[in-house]
Amino acid sequence: MVHRLFHMWQQSDCSTANVTPATPDNPSGCLSDLYPFVGVARNDGSGGNSMAFYNVQNGDAPVFKRLADEYTLNDNYHQPVMGGTAVQHIMIGAADAIPWDTFTDPTTHTVFATPPGHIADPTPKSTTNVAFKADGQWTNCSDVGQPGIAPIVNYLASLPWHPAANCDSGRYYMINNLSPGTKPNGVVDAAAIETGGKVPPSSLRTIGDALNEKGISWAYYGGGFNAAVSVANGSTTPLDILRATNYCDICNVFSYTQSIMGNPAQRAAHIKDATDFFSALDQGKLPAVAYVKPDSIVDGHPASSTLDLFEAMVENIVGKVQAHHDLFNETAIFVTFDEGGGYWDSGFIQPLDFFGDGPRIPMLVISPYSRGGNIVHSYNDHASVVKFIERNWNLGKLTARSRDHLPNPQMDPQHPYVPKNMPAVGDLFDMFDFSQNDQGQGNQGNQGNQGSQGNQ
Repeated sequence: MVHRLFHMWQQSDCSTANVTPATPDNPSGCLSDLYPFVGVARNDGSGGNSMAFYNVQNGDAPVFKRLADEYTLNDNYHQPVMGGTAVQHIMIGAADAIPWDTFTDPTTHTVFATPPGHIADPTPKSTTNVAFKADGQWTNCSDVGQPGIAPIVNYLASLPWHPAANCDSGRYYMINNLSPGTKPNGVVDAAAIETGGKVPPSSLRTIGDALNEKGISWAYYGGGFNAAVSVANGSTTPLDILRATNYCDICNVFSYTQSIMGNPAQRAAHIKDATDFFSALDQGKLPAVAYVKPDSIVDGHPASSTLDLFEAMVENIVGKVQAHHDLFNETAIFVTFDEGGGYWDSGFIQPLDFFGDGPRIPMLVISPYSRGGNIVHSYNDHASVVKFIERNWNLGKLTARSRDHLPNPQMDPQHPYVPKNMPAVGDLFDMFDFSQNDQGQGNQGNQGNQGSQGNQ
């Protein structure tokens, strides 16, 4: 499995011309049968993970199995973008893709209105070499004349629900992993931005901005962040360097944004280390919304970690929250993965726009209101986390184009994984039973202190 946008579209092999799979259970016609071909035949340095699966009935993933048996599992939850780590994390905090914002060099005043390089061109190099001409990180998906755009846009138009590409005219969007142009200490890396190798400080509106406007506490806790700040400030201490290496800057959606990362007060208030999360948790004083991203040693990423280390991290968080009974009574812990890792899935994919959705991934909800070993089939992706926060705290939609505008899915019992009202994505409220809560199923007050852990 290659975690890059054009590769993943090809791997998923989606076409309404695929008559056999284009059934009521699979109206998108995605066969998901080209993963080995793309991973091997492309062979263009884009990387890939070996494919595998876990058999939980035979003892694999015992912590997640136990949590699923005790709480609630959504088995129709999807990575929101055809691609890798960074774009998924953008969606879990912004419900949108991140565009290139015009950048002006602070010294020379040179203006960079579009990415100066790193533009993707998925055209095969030759008739005998199907590797991409340019395996880049940016694309202007509003222009069907650009390489690789027309096939996806035309496919979307052929679907019965006619999803829009959702690509603003003339804008370039990040489609593959790039680090934020603002370093962990708040310094802008102009030189890297001006080669197209990092993302300019962005005006992208996130759930953090919406929470700030309502005065609702929140924080992003990233493993290794404090060490990454020290290294950015010049530390050469080996332990700092080791820890900083394991901090995932592309996993922190807020580190891309000017409003949070470019503001020293906002950065200090909301961007913290995973160790700070555990300190706050030990005191029983979590913010209303908490994103927790483990460092790369314990995040379950197939290339750097193992699943049992990630399970141990989750178990530690769940156990500590449960030890504070009052806190657990008003907390919902969401556990998910940023994308499918090396684990192939054959489930239905609902195309929502040019960027995705992508394959299914796990989603667990752990709270006093999600007990019972329930399995929920409603269609969700990372934008659902944003929608949950918005509904729970009575927030508005982020922008005119963000996926939080999509309606909640109306699921068909005859075809339980396919919404009747596509395009649609849920807000996760059907993962809970609030019948014993005096506040009913509207705004749950402080219900939903949120831990969102995902592999890198």
